[in-house]
Amino acid sequence: MTYTTQQLIEILDRELQANWKGERIVLSSAERINDPVVAKLLNMNRVSKVFAYQDFRHQIHQYQRENRVSGIIWRSCTFKDKTFSYPEIYNQLIPLDEDKTILIQAKESVIDFWREVTEGMDFWLANAPGKNYNLNSTKLSLETDIETRGHRDAETISQNEKVVTSHSSVKKTNHHQKINREYVDKLIKQAEWAEIDAALSEIYLGLCWGDPLEYRYQWAKPKSGCDRIIAAYTEPSSIKI
Repeated sequence: MTYTTQQLIEILDRELQANWKGERIVLSSAERINDPVVAKLLNMNRVSKVFAYQDFRHQIHQYQRENRVSGIIWRSCTFKDKTFSYPEIYNQLIPLDEDKTILIQAKESVIDFWREVTEGMDFWLANAPGKNYNLNSTKLSLETDIETRGHRDAETISQNEKVVTSHSSVKKTNHHQKINREYVDKLIKQAEWAEIDAALSEIYLGLCWGDPLEYRYQWAKPKSGCDRIIAAYTEPSSIKI
């Protein structure tokens, strides 16, 4: 019998609890840290627990690959008394190739729900460069950025990043930049799949592309990434999305 996705999640949860109870030990923890000075500063008991769980999780991932067990779970989002379910990759499992197809196929329904519940609301691009960041001088205006990432031109983006580095003296802050619906539609067209979440008074849309295993990480850009859009009636919260 092959374990299901839910069963693997339960197995991982039990293993994580066992690790933090001290029931798993990795004797080679110190040897895995290349810097001996850093190793002395760390609590090796805790490090041992981390390595033990990572080793176990790696085995689970291998089991997924060999038995074609999906990493997809279904999440529910409720906003304005409307509830919607969509697929996402569970954060302790890996996506199979066919899992990305499921994410892509669900994009249209996610966007339909987003548009239904955000009627009359304003939009912000989450954690955009701050007002003190001279976008013109670095050639990274929002319009340029979307066209660049739309073509996924790694060389062009790399050059742009060098321009940003050369302007390191310019103060940069994170904030949410207000955008119009037309710009949101452009971002939607560029994305491969979408995800959604909500608070009491605002709702968040993730427009994602690339590798479902890496898209959450900044270092994965421009190959993989996710633009976060906030819809709200007033200024959105300052929480980093």
